Amino acid sequence: QVQLVESGGGLVQAGGSLRLSCAASGRTFRSYAMGWFRQAPGKEREFVAAVSWNSNTYYADSVKGRFTISRDNAKSTVYLQMNSLKPEDTAVYYCASGTTWEASVAEYDYTYWGQGTQVTVSY
Repeated sequence: QVQLVESGGGLVQAGGSLRLSCAASGRTFRSYAMGWFRQAPGKEREFVAAVSWNSNTYYADSVKGRFTISRDNAKSTVYLQMNSLKPEDTAVYYCASGTTWEASVAEYDYTYWGQGTQVTVSY
């Protein structure tokens, strides 16, 4: 049984930083791409960042230069370092485990999802 458990969300002021973590279990972590998505109130879930099995990274334009995705295969954990946070970054953030080793911006390329962690950025 594959499980993804996110942590690290919270309330932060604009301009601040947070680091999200997602601990995976139940499959060979290093063999699969990992991604982060988010869903703001009243909006559809959207792609944030992804990392392939060999640590190639991809970002949404809205977070490029501010967010960094990374993975630690020894710990079966993927991270999302979020700097220079803006109020529009407020959302529930989900990590997801890919269907293959290739990173993707599409939700349908991810098989397993975490329960989400709330990030709130105040003015």
